[in-house]
Amino acid sequence: MHQPATKVLVIGYVWPEPRSSAAGGHMMQILESFLTQGWDITFSSPATIGEHKADLPALGIAERAIELNNSSFDDFVRELAPDIVLFDRFMMEEQFGWRVEQCCPDALRVLETSDLQSLRDARHQRFKEQVKANPDSDDFSALFAPALEDELQRMADTDLAKREIAAIYRCDISLMISDVEIRLLTEQFKVPAALLHWCPLMLQPPTDAFAPFEDRAHFLSIGNFRHAPNWDAVLWMKHSLWPLIRQQLPGAQLHIYGAYTPPKAMALHNPAQGFHVMNWAEDALQVMTAARICLAPLRFGAGIKGKLVDAMLCGTPNVTTPIGAEAMGDDQPWPGVIAQDAPALAAAAVALYQSRERWTQAQEQGRQLLARRYDQDVHGPALVECLERCRSNLAAHRRDNFTGSMLRHHAHKSTQYMSQWIEAKNRTL
Repeated sequence: MHQPATKVLVIGYVWPEPRSSAAGGHMMQILESFLTQGWDITFSSPATIGEHKADLPALGIAERAIELNNSSFDDFVRELAPDIVLFDRFMMEEQFGWRVEQCCPDALRVLETSDLQSLRDARHQRFKEQVKANPDSDDFSALFAPALEDELQRMADTDLAKREIAAIYRCDISLMISDVEIRLLTEQFKVPAALLHWCPLMLQPPTDAFAPFEDRAHFLSIGNFRHAPNWDAVLWMKHSLWPLIRQQLPGAQLHIYGAYTPPKAMALHNPAQGFHVMNWAEDALQVMTAARICLAPLRFGAGIKGKLVDAMLCGTPNVTTPIGAEAMGDDQPWPGVIAQDAPALAAAAVALYQSRERWTQAQEQGRQLLARRYDQDVHGPALVECLERCRSNLAAHRRDNFTGSMLRHHAHKSTQYMSQWIEAKNRTL
């Protein structure tokens, strides 16, 4: 007897833009893993459509605009009757989780975290405190290797962490892009490991020959300007890092690409200094392939960094910080250089730019790292197997997660009543 296709509903915080952010790329990789299984996918979002949105219907994925605080969603989800509901970021679980539970109680509820926003925010706050205390210092080594206990202490009192980790408990499975964040949740916050699944960026490792050292020129930095760590990196390059590189390589050029380039970024454009703000790249991999070095001097952040994966895909060695490399590699050599302050980053960038031997070695190390850690043929099936296993044992899985059941009982009631009050108020306007 023919089994009907598994129905998946994705509730997106935004519509996916795979060429604008790593989060958008990761969502598309998850959707591709589902499509490979022949699953029937509907993507919904209350967000406005961005200019770089993926063409989901061309992939056979249905689209549906939904509204916040509106019971029309109840009718929609009840009629769709999904087997799996994936919330893209914890805010969507807060908004729609109680409705999904009421209308489709047997649907597997999955949270795609992208990265731990509460961790990223805590690091951002710590960074701002250090800058305020030492405005003239370029040494951020104290920020780059905090113990997990310190991360717990920094996060634990924040509303954001309480909301985000509560959403993880309320869901059946949470997809974690970073194994460092899994350790933080399990070892420090005592989240059960059964609620978490490691799901990094999923790619086909490159097999073709890379463009060689002699065919490359200049430095590249890339990233969505709306992402605070990326904007801070641009400012650090402009005022500290790039002047040091230009002292040693007077002819060098830095090309900075990013989606949603604001006027404040364009104001930094200065060709005389070799500092070029280039706006959005139509083909990020093409411009990455033309560069000799990828610069990613991130001083705070979380998750894993799509720009560094793109660099490895293109055979472009990188220079980054411990924050940039966090959760990206393993115990094998890094495909570039990791340094902690502007002078060290600049010296590493210049040395790597000039050494054909070291550069070629780093290029091959990137290829090997992709194959070891980001192979789509490994992680795609592992994701599907995890969801199927949880679905087949859902009642027991939920019994073992009593904390999640308790949080759903209390939190969903308050969220439900607030949402219903907002909807009733909107009807009177």
